[in-house]
Amino acid sequence: METFTPAGRATIHYISLGTGAQTLIFLHGWTASVREWLPFASELSDHHRVVCWDARGHGAHNYDDSIDMSIAAMADDLAELLAHLEITDAVLIGHSMGALTAWEYIRRHGEARLSGLCILDQSPKLVTNDNWQHGVYGAFTEQHNERFLSRLQADFPEGVLELIAFGYNERSRDNYLNNSRGFQQMREHYQTLPAALLTACWRDITQQDYRDVLGAISIPTLLVYGDQSQFYSQALQQWVLSQIPHAKLTVYENADHSPHLWHRERFIYDLNRFVEGL
Repeated sequence: METFTPAGRATIHYISLGTGAQTLIFLHGWTASVREWLPFASELSDHHRVVCWDARGHGAHNYDDSIDMSIAAMADDLAELLAHLEITDAVLIGHSMGALTAWEYIRRHGEARLSGLCILDQSPKLVTNDNWQHGVYGAFTEQHNERFLSRLQADFPEGVLELIAFGYNERSRDNYLNNSRGFQQMREHYQTLPAALLTACWRDITQQDYRDVLGAISIPTLLVYGDQSQFYSQALQQWVLSQIPHAKLTVYENADHSPHLWHRERFIYDLNRFVEGL
């Protein structure tokens, strides 16, 4: 991986592949890393310049325990990286937390360096209340979130697995209760992560509200959601579509919160078509 350390900021770790008129910037989700995107980057780099990063606090890197784990800091990291690489035509592809990072980037830095946006299975506001039911599970209140944060502090790996298991997706619930090999592997992975940093990150994520940003997005936007997402309803998909002026929605069948992983070739095809149309 290449590294870049702006003055006074955390070291940014990234991979840059390929060449092309368009630059694709892949932003991974919470607890994930650049590895989420490598299978896509290697194929897409045949026709595009592709950049994937490990967001601060993520990936197999050492970070100080006092590092700022806010989405705002990640958005500023992204701005520094785009400037460092002299990218002025980026298509941001954000999954989960990566979508929040993209929205925060647009809020703080605008769209001058962007030509397109792809959002994968995310809500602009995770925590719900009486006036907002399109967050996690459709019912994830501040009280629910505080209990979850306490669970992360007590047992981070199991807390994350429970979040995945006890949502809309019955397949995930059954696999967790049966302690499937997939959940065993995820548990082993989560045990290696910096729990305190990622817990701080989750606390910040759940304080954000990007509903006002969506209506101000003027660049073409591709929305990709799973019809069996653990976290978000079909009502959210339609709401997000209605808010972004130049958006197109595609819903992947039998796909969860990571629709691109369930339909890899379809996602690559859809993303290529989207980029070609910019």
